[in-house]
Amino acid sequence: MLKRLNSLLAWSKTHEGKKLVRYTLSSVYTGVIAQTLILVTYGLRIIPGVLGATLFSNIVTIIPGYHLNRRWAWNKTGVSHWRKEVIPYWTMALAGVAFSMLGAYGTKQLIHQHSWSHLINTGLVVTVNVVCFAVFWVLKMLVFNKIFHTNKLRDVDEHLTVEEQGSH
Repeated sequence: MLKRLNSLLAWSKTHEGKKLVRYTLSSVYTGVIAQTLILVTYGLRIIPGVLGATLFSNIVTIIPGYHLNRRWAWNKTGVSHWRKEVIPYWTMALAGVAFSMLGAYGTKQLIHQHSWSHLINTGLVVTVNVVCFAVFWVLKMLVFNKIFHTNKLRDVDEHLTVEEQGSH
């Protein structure tokens, strides 16, 4: 077990490992924002409908998610390429929102069939949104890795330079 943990830690320091860890942390960050927004907007009845609160909360997180993934996870700087980066990102993000809306619709139906407290309903809305978010996570990672791919030779060179500087 310790050997596997050490192997995983060593891999997380590679270029691909760092990228996946950063992508994961970006997803956690945007996921926490979305769930918090649902808790606040639906839970406090600012947006009383399940669909409206889910839509608002997920749309709001798309822009910070794009910048976190592009700049931090994939280490891309400069002007975004509309056809190769922005449009595919928004397409995938909106597909995730659409899937979350399907989950929200099902949740709305379930809530209307039962007489649960608003607290339980809010927990259900958040839970379904988390599940929908998780379903798209791996697919997005694979697609975004293609969209934001960088020059492999340059990436390896930068990684080796950082490692050399760290060992001195």
